[in-house]
Amino acid sequence: MSRDLDVVVYGATGFVGALTAEYLAGHAPHGTRIALAGRSADRLAKVRDRLGVDWPVIVADAADEPALARLAERTRVVVTTVGPYAKYGRALAHACAEAGTDYADLTGEVLFARDSIDENDATARRTGARIVHSCGFDSIPSDLGVHVLHERITADDAGEMTDTTLVVTRIKAALSGGTIDSMRHQRDTVKREPQRRKVAASPYSLTPDRAAEPDLGRQEDMVSLPGPAVHPSLRGSLAPFVMASYNTRVVRRSNALRNWAYGRRFRYREAMSTGTSPLSPVLAIGLKLGLGALTLGLSLPPTRFVLDRVLPKPGDGPSEKRRREGHFTMDIFTTTTTGARYRARVRAKGDPGYAATALMLGESGLALALDRDRLPPSPGGVLTPATGIGDALVDRLRAAGMEITVAELSR
Repeated sequence: MSRDLDVVVYGATGFVGALTAEYLAGHAPHGTRIALAGRSADRLAKVRDRLGVDWPVIVADAADEPALARLAERTRVVVTTVGPYAKYGRALAHACAEAGTDYADLTGEVLFARDSIDENDATARRTGARIVHSCGFDSIPSDLGVHVLHERITADDAGEMTDTTLVVTRIKAALSGGTIDSMRHQRDTVKREPQRRKVAASPYSLTPDRAAEPDLGRQEDMVSLPGPAVHPSLRGSLAPFVMASYNTRVVRRSNALRNWAYGRRFRYREAMSTGTSPLSPVLAIGLKLGLGALTLGLSLPPTRFVLDRVLPKPGDGPSEKRRREGHFTMDIFTTTTTGARYRARVRAKGDPGYAATALMLGESGLALALDRDRLPPSPGGVLTPATGIGDALVDRLRAAGMEITVAELSR
């Protein structure tokens, strides 16, 4: 493509958008043509001045379709942090699909991702655009972790993956106001449009062809599943992981887009370790009840009124010190059809939803813009991090300091 820009950061005046712009200012290769975009020229100029860069600014409101079309036509890649995406992101994703412009976002919204597939996949295939959703903590560790597992198992000729479980073994993170706002918006959508409840609830809601998808049923209740049931090396109790309902759908879409290369018997779930103390089973149950209470609370007007005033607001975020002290470790255990056992580990420093997410989104944009010859073969379409960026992103994240490793375990 002949474009005058390589990467546009849309939403650069927001909290995570500014962090992503800051990451690119410090890590993009010299000569990378970057612009900042949003709805306020003055606020964009302030971000640019604070970063000490001479990047252009582009004014485009999320509802201004002609302005978004002009933005998309200028650049090779758009990375956007403006959510909830179902409310503010549909026009931009569509503009990129029409313009043949690659796109990456941070969505963890099932309904938005499903709508984008339906609205943009055919167009993006025609234009060659890679519309890659979920390029942050949702869902890069999950999707790329399974991706590198598959590559190692294939190289070892060890069969196909079957039961596969991601376990969050360590994490220190701040609650994200943007994530909470996305939860609110999806709950409101389902309440307003009850027919969409089935889409939001289905574990296969993002697969390209539901009829062709192996129906392996719903996953076990993670609270009743002790760690050793996943692998003998994993001790303690397991609890639900708040992002599992979305991440699992993304990984299943990757498998389907690859014609079920991970395996027709591939079953994937996610959980969180609560440790090995005598209280860990109680903590696991408490986390499950707390997650259910939060979901219910956002649905009922009286509790919603209270929660809206105590939960983090969109655009807010933790201090630099807290962002720096955050971290996460995810271990993905799998057993293959030959009986071999493997574990992938994805680990990073920095608060998962802020510092680490800015790194992951920034490197996703750079990979799409600068590593075209290393991207997975694809005609374009609505893709996942594994199918849209793949090894090019794995290598970039490793070079940026993230640990992404695979080891064979004893049987």
